[in-house]
Amino acid sequence: MQLSGGAGDSAGQAVAGHRFTPGDVVVRREVLRGEVWFGCPTICVEDSADLLALYLPPGAEFGFPERGAFPCGRHPWQVAGHTAWSGHGKLMLQRPGEAHSVDVFWTGPDRAFAGWYFNLQDPLRRTPIGVDTLDHELDLWWPAGADRYVWKDVEMFAQRLVEGRYPGMAAAIRAEGDRIAALLDAGKRWWDEGWARWRPDPTWPLPALPAGWAAVPVH
Repeated sequence: MQLSGGAGDSAGQAVAGHRFTPGDVVVRREVLRGEVWFGCPTICVEDSADLLALYLPPGAEFGFPERGAFPCGRHPWQVAGHTAWSGHGKLMLQRPGEAHSVDVFWTGPDRAFAGWYFNLQDPLRRTPIGVDTLDHELDLWWPAGADRYVWKDVEMFAQRLVEGRYPGMAAAIRAEGDRIAALLDAGKRWWDEGWARWRPDPTWPLPALPAGWAAVPVH
């Protein structure tokens, strides 16, 4: 399955022509002001010219670098004591060059589809071990069965701006959120809704962060 269409060019090219294959561990790092701030191991579901689909399984460890300037403080999940992903895991669908991912969530003992989460973030930049990005705090959430999406973390986003997390980026982040909202309002669907029925391969082992994951140069 794929998202329809595509965007960007160089951001969609793998490092040295390499693409990940299904089942590969892909380290997703957040880079804030030029330094690694957070990392987690994901599993490659699909890596094509139009789509990078990554799965973050339950129990996947969170990594936080030991050293750094951390001008905006430590990552909020580290401060809150979160050490691993919980629940059913989530699937992240990302088109090259775009400043958001479409995340898929499930809930309950039957792993029922819970909804679409439009996660605003830096466009993915490939590294030898995975991808670098930065979450933008502001998001949209469309629960399964709901008539319309809702905005999430609007007040928290405003607070992050006060903290100086996104210097010079506020207008672009808001514009991306507004662009997504306008597409949804117009009935546009740029992702394959069949992903709601996707299930992870039961033979996949729990991924781990490789040694030296935080020392790989940022992209």
